[in-house]
Amino acid sequence: MIPYGRQSLNDDDMQAVLDVLHSDFLTQGPEVERFEAALTAACDARYAVAVNSATSALHLAYLALDVGPGDLVWTCPVTFVATSNGALMCGAEVGFVDADPETGCMSVDDLEQRLRTAKRTGRLPKVVAPVHLTGRPCDMPAIARLADEFGFKVVEDAAHAIGADEADGHVGACKFSDLCVFSFHPVKIVTTAEGGAITTNDADLAARMARLRSHGITRDPALMDGPSEGDWYYQQIELGYNYRMTDMQAALGRSQMTRLSDFIQRRRELAKRYDGLLDGLNLMPPRIDTVDRSAWHLYAVRLTDAAPPRREAFSALRASGIGVQVHYIPVHLQPFYKRMGFKAGQFPGAEDFYARAISIPMYASLTERDQDTVVATLERIVGRA
Repeated sequence: MIPYGRQSLNDDDMQAVLDVLHSDFLTQGPEVERFEAALTAACDARYAVAVNSATSALHLAYLALDVGPGDLVWTCPVTFVATSNGALMCGAEVGFVDADPETGCMSVDDLEQRLRTAKRTGRLPKVVAPVHLTGRPCDMPAIARLADEFGFKVVEDAAHAIGADEADGHVGACKFSDLCVFSFHPVKIVTTAEGGAITTNDADLAARMARLRSHGITRDPALMDGPSEGDWYYQQIELGYNYRMTDMQAALGRSQMTRLSDFIQRRRELAKRYDGLLDGLNLMPPRIDTVDRSAWHLYAVRLTDAAPPRREAFSALRASGIGVQVHYIPVHLQPFYKRMGFKAGQFPGAEDFYARAISIPMYASLTERDQDTVVATLERIVGRA
């Protein structure tokens, strides 16, 4: 089976973890700070807060912006459920902005239209969370202009996009957002086994997220009620969580970050090669206007009307040893969200993208021979135009 994604580990990665096992710290020690420093350097951000998952990172990002009951958070339906679930975990209400049916990313035109309607009805979102689906950056300058006009905060869901470039710098630099969230799950570009992080340029937001990841506890006398009783003393000043990353995870991530540029370069090479090899098949490759800016976490093709039905093609590909996947079932179609009142047909762009999409193998260690096998199998199953 050629998987749709997989981790790329080497001896240095394994040694980094072993070094921690032989050290005095296994969790929330010096390796976490070093990993955070590697993230800020790679993203050109001032601060990074590492946590145990991207879901935790999303939750903390929303909490740091004081999202709570009575607030509204908008995101795109074509995402993993964590993007919207994090807002629900804060007690907020969730809304969706339709996707561009070609890319699956948030439609800026639909966002603007919904914002103008929301302003008239007095129900604007507090936060908008665009999702850099497959590693393709959303149109962040346009979203930032709308944020200035309508007064909402921006949290980038960059779970797929470490190493990607926006219009004016790296994803994670937060030039067009308040916070940016990354995932380091094993199928992602860089892995910490499980893990996530938030970058920001706001010192207060960074400090609050660091506090919230560790039970809302502080050792800073300036934040305490009354004087400190000694070096051992701490106070819980708000409700936080145990979202801490271990030093073992952080060491693995820091080692992986040394090869981030190599990972991205290889993925871009594979994407360009796919673009040529897939020409003429009954499918639509990803739109290539951002081929040199995308991190290419995923390579998601869309089947044309001339191809077999998606379910049939998907099953045939898997039976032939090609470990394809679908990203994602639109969140508003999930039973949990339907019980909130969302319905099929509300977001046609997202639903059209989902109905046609199949993610084919894309990872840094994918060989050209395996890539040729993927393409040959696709040609046999979906046919030529």
